[in-house]
Amino acid sequence: MLLTLDLNDPRPLHEQVAGAIRRAIGDGSYAAGDRLPPARDLADALGINANTVLRALRELRDEGLLEFRRGRGVSVAGVPTGRALIVQRARDLLEEAKKYGYSRDDLIDVLKELP
Repeated sequence: MLLTLDLNDPRPLHEQVAGAIRRAIGDGSYAAGDRLPPARDLADALGINANTVLRALRELRDEGLLEFRRGRGVSVAGVPTGRALIVQRARDLLEEAKKYGYSRDDLIDVLKELP
């Protein structure tokens, strides 16, 4: 799993990690039943605290995307719905727009202009 974090992103790191994992599952990099790398390995690869990764994994478990099994690690329980993926991408787009000085309403206006 190739995850990257944007250190300039104002969102908390656990939200960025959860979003990256959510996208990886939605994009088909991981299918239902696939195991994720251990949280410590993910944390080391990202250069962040393992507790931050665990917080993201628990959030995804609470959404029903991941399943924790003692002795077996963390596996993908299901694939996010189209709406969940769109919401995540909309959040990412809004954060990107804010970096360029656009507000939520500005972004909505841009979307309304699209065919």
